[in-house]
Amino acid sequence: MTDTPGPLPLRHIRVVEFTHMVMGPTVGMVLADLGADVVKVEPAPKGDTTRHLTGSGTGFYAAFQRNRRSLCVDVKSPEGLALVKRLIGRSDAVIENFRPGAMDKLGLGYAELSAEQPGLIYCSCKGFLPGPYEHRTALDEVVQMMGGLAYMTGLEGRPLRAGSSVIDIMGGLSAAIAILAVLAERQHTGRGRHVQAALFETVALLMAQHMAQAAITGSPPPPMSTRTPAWPVYDVFETADGGQVFVGVVTDTAWPAFCDAFGLDALKSDPSLATKQQRVAERARTIPAVAAALRRFTKAELMAKCEELGLPYAPIGRPAELFDDPHLNASGGLVPLTLPDGRPVKLPALPVSLDGARPPLRHDLSPPGAHNAEIAAELGLSDADIADLRARGILA
Repeated sequence: MTDTPGPLPLRHIRVVEFTHMVMGPTVGMVLADLGADVVKVEPAPKGDTTRHLTGSGTGFYAAFQRNRRSLCVDVKSPEGLALVKRLIGRSDAVIENFRPGAMDKLGLGYAELSAEQPGLIYCSCKGFLPGPYEHRTALDEVVQMMGGLAYMTGLEGRPLRAGSSVIDIMGGLSAAIAILAVLAERQHTGRGRHVQAALFETVALLMAQHMAQAAITGSPPPPMSTRTPAWPVYDVFETADGGQVFVGVVTDTAWPAFCDAFGLDALKSDPSLATKQQRVAERARTIPAVAAALRRFTKAELMAKCEELGLPYAPIGRPAELFDDPHLNASGGLVPLTLPDGRPVKLPALPVSLDGARPPLRHDLSPPGAHNAEIAAELGLSDADIADLRARGILA
């Protein structure tokens, strides 16, 4: 793993971001981490309300807002709107994730901006793509419930949301992919497009495997908590010291070595367990025997044996344990940031490497409007102009 990836691939791209919460900021983070100059436009005077969330939203801002510059401006004022439009005029893309029609009311909708700037790529992140549901309000948990993810995650009759804003994040990744596709196309056509991504359609894609299973088998799949895996051994096992380890034995070649290592000679020699499909069918009798054999080992011993055998395995981790994960720390997988109260923190990098290096931190988390003067000067405003806008509350 090298220290720096060299010139970042999107270093010549400028993006203006009007976002809050998670989905839209994920788009901006991806582009910013890959080198784009992303300016986040925040409402004056206090900035993005996501900064001030509590409860399960406490970490949203810190997790997804690095590598931006902040312009905190009153876009409802004529001068603020003019400044923002000047910024957009020198940019390649706009990202927004507000309610349908909100950007149009500000004079910043796709139709108006693209008429003035045909090469502009305009990305809208919504609850639903155009259709009968498009005017509904949606949140990550809402679409998890309506799209089947909560049903597949929970117990029978007890739908349960996934333990992360997985739909927001994946929807943002899909939007970023589409923006990159249009950037490539624009090199040949000179024209931008209106890119749209949505939460409901994202959860539908995650349900594709279960829909296909239903179509093939003729039966709706039960929640995954009912443990009907496609593999012979694919379970969480208790250890002698009260720990838990997930272990998978998914191939015919791994099975004999697994049985030898854990004293499961009877299972190894059983002709009715010779193939993977047979072992899947016989899980009701094999898994208790496997569990009893693995329970003789401590957590550390069991993981060491799985490592030696080359089996997929995992301790049952918690998010806070990732701060000290040796792999993430050694590989550049954690980005050093400064929280608003001044404390240092390390949060996960974009899960890619470029020439063996992870995308670096270029802009730390910053207060609202930290780059107001810098950006305004780049747009041609004088010191006196900037002071005047500040005095009138148009620039925070």
